[in-house]
Amino acid sequence: MKFVIYPAIDIRGGKCVRLLQGDYARETVYGDSPLGMAKQWAEQGAEWVHLVDLDGAKAGHPINDEIVLAIARGLDVPVQIGGGLRRMEDVDRYLEGGVSRVILGTAAIQDQPFAEQVLAKYGDKVAIGIDARNGYVATHGWLETSEVTAEELARILIAKGAETFIYTDISRDGTLEGPNTEAIVRLARATGKNVIASGGVSVEQDLLELARYAKDGVGGAIVGKALYTDRIQLANAIANVKEVI
Repeated sequence: MKFVIYPAIDIRGGKCVRLLQGDYARETVYGDSPLGMAKQWAEQGAEWVHLVDLDGAKAGHPINDEIVLAIARGLDVPVQIGGGLRRMEDVDRYLEGGVSRVILGTAAIQDQPFAEQVLAKYGDKVAIGIDARNGYVATHGWLETSEVTAEELARILIAKGAETFIYTDISRDGTLEGPNTEAIVRLARATGKNVIASGGVSVEQDLLELARYAKDGVGGAIVGKALYTDRIQLANAIANVKEVI
Protein backbone atom coordinates (compact mmCIF):
# COMPACT_ATOMS: atom_id res chain seq x y z
CA MET A 1 0.00 0.00 0.00
CA LYS A 2 1.64 3.20 -1.19
CA PHE A 3 0.62 6.75 -2.06
CA VAL A 4 2.89 8.73 -4.37
CA ILE A 5 2.80 12.48 -4.96
CA TYR A 6 3.58 13.22 -8.61
CA PRO A 7 4.76 16.81 -9.30
CA ALA A 8 3.39 17.76 -12.72
CA ILE A 9 5.34 19.44 -15.49
CA ASP A 10 3.18 20.43 -18.44
CA ILE A 11 5.29 21.33 -21.46
CA ARG A 12 4.15 23.70 -24.18
CA GLY A 13 6.43 25.50 -26.59
CA GLY A 14 9.39 24.10 -24.68
CA LYS A 15 8.32 25.83 -21.47
CA CYS A 16 6.78 24.70 -18.19
CA VAL A 17 3.17 25.90 -18.14
CA ARG A 18 -0.23 25.27 -16.56
CA LEU A 19 -3.59 25.47 -18.29
CA LEU A 20 -6.90 26.20 -16.62
CA GLN A 21 -9.35 23.33 -17.21
CA GLY A 22 -7.33 22.23 -20.23
CA ASP A 23 -7.95 25.50 -22.07
CA TYR A 24 -4.98 26.30 -24.29
CA ALA A 25 -6.01 29.96 -24.29
CA ARG A 26 -5.74 30.15 -20.48
CA GLU A 27 -2.08 29.46 -19.91
CA THR A 28 0.37 30.50 -17.19
CA VAL A 29 4.12 30.05 -17.78
CA TYR A 30 6.03 28.92 -14.70
CA GLY A 31 9.49 28.37 -16.14
CA ASP A 32 11.60 28.27 -19.28
CA SER A 33 13.33 24.99 -18.33
CA PRO A 34 11.23 21.88 -17.75
CA LEU A 35 14.44 19.98 -16.97
CA GLY A 36 15.40 22.52 -14.33
CA MET A 37 11.94 22.27 -12.81
CA ALA A 38 12.10 18.47 -12.78
CA LYS A 39 15.45 18.58 -10.98
CA GLN A 40 13.96 20.96 -8.43
CA TRP A 41 11.15 18.54 -7.62
CA ALA A 42 13.57 15.63 -7.43
CA GLU A 43 15.76 17.55 -4.99
CA GLN A 44 12.70 18.09 -2.79
CA GLY A 45 12.11 14.37 -2.56
CA ALA A 46 9.79 13.53 -5.45
CA GLU A 47 9.51 9.78 -5.99
CA TRP A 48 8.13 10.25 -9.52
CA VAL A 49 7.71 13.16 -11.93
CA HIS A 50 4.65 13.48 -14.17
CA LEU A 51 5.18 15.02 -17.62
CA VAL A 52 2.62 16.11 -20.19
CA ASP A 53 3.43 17.16 -23.75
CA LEU A 54 0.58 19.61 -24.26
CA ASP A 55 1.64 20.35 -27.84
CA GLY A 56 1.74 16.61 -28.49
CA ALA A 57 -1.73 16.07 -27.03
CA LYS A 58 -3.13 18.63 -29.45
CA ALA A 59 -1.09 17.52 -32.48
CA GLY A 60 -1.62 13.79 -32.00
CA HIS A 61 2.09 12.97 -31.87
CA PRO A 62 5.00 13.93 -29.59
CA ILE A 63 6.31 17.48 -30.08
CA ASN A 64 8.47 18.07 -27.01
CA ASP A 65 9.99 14.60 -27.05
CA GLU A 66 13.61 15.74 -26.88
CA ILE A 67 12.86 17.67 -23.70
CA VAL A 68 11.05 14.68 -22.23
CA LEU A 69 13.93 12.34 -22.98
CA ALA A 70 16.44 14.83 -21.54
CA ILE A 71 14.43 14.89 -18.31
CA ALA A 72 14.22 11.09 -18.20
CA ARG A 73 17.99 10.81 -18.65
CA GLY A 74 18.78 13.69 -16.31
CA LEU A 75 16.87 12.53 -13.22
CA ASP A 76 17.49 9.81 -10.68
CA VAL A 77 13.75 9.36 -10.18
CA PRO A 78 11.32 7.76 -12.66
CA VAL A 79 9.18 9.85 -14.99
CA GLN A 80 5.89 9.20 -16.75
CA ILE A 81 4.78 10.98 -19.92
CA GLY A 82 1.49 11.54 -21.68
CA GLY A 83 0.44 13.60 -24.67
CA GLY A 84 0.10 12.48 -28.28
CA LEU A 85 1.12 8.84 -27.87
CA ARG A 86 -0.76 7.11 -30.67
CA ARG A 87 2.03 5.22 -32.47
CA MET A 88 4.09 2.29 -31.25
CA GLU A 89 7.34 3.84 -32.47
CA ASP A 90 6.80 6.81 -30.16
CA VAL A 91 6.04 4.54 -27.20
CA ASP A 92 9.14 2.48 -28.00
CA ARG A 93 11.32 5.57 -28.23
CA TYR A 94 10.23 6.87 -24.85
CA LEU A 95 10.48 3.58 -22.95
CA GLU A 96 13.77 2.64 -24.58
CA GLY A 97 15.07 6.17 -23.94
CA GLY A 98 14.68 6.16 -20.18
CA VAL A 99 11.02 6.99 -19.53
CA SER A 100 9.57 4.64 -16.90
CA ARG A 101 5.89 4.83 -17.81
CA VAL A 102 3.86 6.06 -20.76
CA ILE A 103 0.30 7.33 -20.53
CA LEU A 104 -2.26 6.53 -23.20
CA GLY A 105 -5.24 8.88 -23.36
CA THR A 106 -7.08 9.50 -26.61
CA ALA A 107 -5.57 6.37 -28.17
CA ALA A 108 -7.06 4.20 -25.44
CA ILE A 109 -10.54 5.15 -26.68
CA GLN A 110 -10.16 5.70 -30.39
CA ASP A 111 -7.65 2.97 -31.21
CA GLN A 112 -8.18 0.16 -28.77
CA PRO A 113 -6.22 -2.37 -30.85
CA PHE A 114 -3.21 -0.05 -30.45
CA ALA A 115 -3.80 0.25 -26.70
CA GLU A 116 -4.06 -3.53 -26.47
CA GLN A 117 -0.79 -3.90 -28.40
CA VAL A 118 1.03 -1.46 -26.11
CA LEU A 119 -0.34 -3.14 -22.98
CA ALA A 120 0.67 -6.55 -24.26
CA LYS A 121 4.21 -5.38 -24.99
CA TYR A 122 4.89 -3.18 -21.98
CA GLY A 123 2.43 -4.17 -19.25
CA ASP A 124 2.93 -2.17 -16.05
CA LYS A 125 4.98 0.47 -17.88
CA VAL A 126 1.68 1.74 -19.28
CA ALA A 127 -0.92 3.91 -17.56
CA ILE A 128 -4.31 4.74 -19.00
CA GLY A 129 -5.19 8.41 -18.67
CA ILE A 130 -8.92 8.77 -18.13
CA ASP A 131 -9.82 12.44 -18.43
CA ALA A 132 -13.50 12.90 -17.63
CA ARG A 133 -15.99 15.71 -18.05
CA ASN A 134 -19.25 15.03 -16.16
CA GLY A 135 -18.25 11.38 -15.94
CA TYR A 136 -17.61 10.95 -19.69
CA VAL A 137 -14.17 10.51 -21.17
CA ALA A 138 -12.65 13.48 -23.02
CA THR A 139 -10.13 13.13 -25.84
CA HIS A 140 -7.77 15.14 -28.07
CA GLY A 141 -6.26 17.25 -25.32
CA TRP A 142 -9.73 17.59 -23.73
CA LEU A 143 -11.09 19.31 -26.82
CA GLU A 144 -13.70 16.59 -27.46
CA THR A 145 -15.96 14.50 -25.20
CA SER A 146 -16.83 10.87 -25.98
CA GLU A 147 -19.91 8.83 -25.09
CA VAL A 148 -17.90 6.41 -22.95
CA THR A 149 -17.95 6.64 -19.15
CA ALA A 150 -14.74 6.43 -17.13
CA GLU A 151 -15.70 3.11 -15.55
CA GLU A 152 -16.74 1.57 -18.88
CA LEU A 153 -13.38 2.46 -20.43
CA ALA A 154 -11.49 1.15 -17.42
CA ARG A 155 -13.24 -2.21 -17.51
CA ILE A 156 -12.56 -2.63 -21.23
CA LEU A 157 -8.85 -1.92 -20.78
CA ILE A 158 -8.47 -4.03 -17.65
CA ALA A 159 -9.48 -6.95 -19.82
CA LYS A 160 -6.55 -6.02 -22.07
CA GLY A 161 -4.06 -5.87 -19.20
CA ALA A 162 -4.28 -2.34 -17.79
CA GLU A 163 -3.11 -2.04 -14.18
CA THR A 164 -2.78 1.72 -13.64
CA PHE A 165 -5.20 4.56 -14.36
CA ILE A 166 -4.79 8.31 -14.04
CA TYR A 167 -8.15 9.91 -13.42
CA THR A 168 -8.61 13.60 -14.14
CA ASP A 169 -11.81 15.51 -13.52
CA ILE A 170 -11.41 18.28 -16.09
CA SER A 171 -13.78 20.59 -14.24
CA ARG A 172 -11.33 20.61 -11.32
CA ASP A 173 -8.05 20.83 -13.22
CA GLY A 174 -6.06 23.97 -12.49
CA THR A 175 -8.87 25.42 -10.38
CA LEU A 176 -7.48 24.69 -6.89
CA GLU A 177 -11.02 23.68 -5.87
CA GLY A 178 -10.07 20.27 -4.51
CA PRO A 179 -10.10 16.87 -6.22
CA ASN A 180 -13.23 14.88 -7.01
CA THR A 181 -12.41 12.35 -4.32
CA GLU A 182 -15.73 10.54 -4.61
CA ALA A 183 -15.25 9.78 -8.31
CA ILE A 184 -11.61 8.77 -7.80
CA VAL A 185 -12.41 6.36 -5.00
CA ARG A 186 -15.40 4.97 -6.91
CA LEU A 187 -13.18 4.17 -9.90
CA ALA A 188 -10.53 2.55 -7.71
CA ARG A 189 -13.08 0.37 -5.94
CA ALA A 190 -14.88 -0.54 -9.16
CA THR A 191 -11.70 -1.60 -10.94
CA GLY A 192 -9.55 -2.99 -8.14
CA LYS A 193 -6.58 -1.35 -9.85
CA ASN A 194 -4.12 1.44 -9.09
CA VAL A 195 -5.79 4.83 -9.62
CA ILE A 196 -3.79 8.06 -9.55
CA ALA A 197 -5.80 11.20 -8.88
CA SER A 198 -5.31 14.31 -10.99
CA GLY A 199 -6.93 17.73 -11.00
CA GLY A 200 -7.95 20.18 -8.30
CA VAL A 201 -5.46 19.40 -5.53
CA SER A 202 -5.07 22.75 -3.76
CA VAL A 203 -3.81 22.16 -0.23
CA GLU A 204 -1.98 19.44 1.64
CA GLN A 205 -5.23 18.33 3.26
CA ASP A 206 -6.47 17.22 -0.17
CA LEU A 207 -3.51 14.85 -0.40
CA LEU A 208 -4.01 13.53 3.11
CA GLU A 209 -7.68 12.85 2.35
CA LEU A 210 -6.84 10.95 -0.84
CA ALA A 211 -4.06 9.01 0.88
CA ARG A 212 -6.60 7.61 3.36
CA TYR A 213 -8.01 5.62 0.43
CA ALA A 214 -4.69 4.01 -0.48
CA LYS A 215 -6.06 0.69 0.77
CA ASP A 216 -8.88 1.04 -1.78
CA GLY A 217 -6.46 1.47 -4.66
CA VAL A 218 -5.90 5.25 -4.75
CA GLY A 219 -2.17 5.03 -5.36
CA GLY A 220 -1.20 8.66 -5.63
CA ALA A 221 -2.00 12.16 -6.81
CA ILE A 222 -0.64 14.48 -9.46
CA VAL A 223 -0.07 18.01 -8.20
CA GLY A 224 0.55 21.01 -10.42
CA LYS A 225 -0.62 24.53 -9.75
CA ALA A 226 -0.63 24.14 -5.96
CA LEU A 227 3.11 23.45 -6.05
CA TYR A 228 3.89 26.28 -8.44
CA THR A 229 1.97 28.78 -6.32
CA ASP A 230 3.52 27.51 -3.06
CA ARG A 231 0.19 26.40 -1.62
CA ILE A 232 1.78 22.98 -1.08
CA GLN A 233 5.38 22.37 -0.04
CA LEU A 234 6.41 19.11 -1.68
CA ALA A 235 8.86 17.81 0.94
CA ASN A 236 6.42 18.47 3.79
CA ALA A 237 3.54 16.87 1.92
CA ILE A 238 5.54 13.72 1.18
CA ALA A 239 6.50 13.36 4.85
CA ASN A 240 2.98 13.96 6.14
CA VAL A 241 1.32 11.59 3.67
CA LYS A 242 3.58 8.79 4.88
CA GLU A 243 2.17 9.26 8.38
CA VAL A 244 -1.39 8.76 7.11
CA ILE A 245 -1.00 5.47 5.25
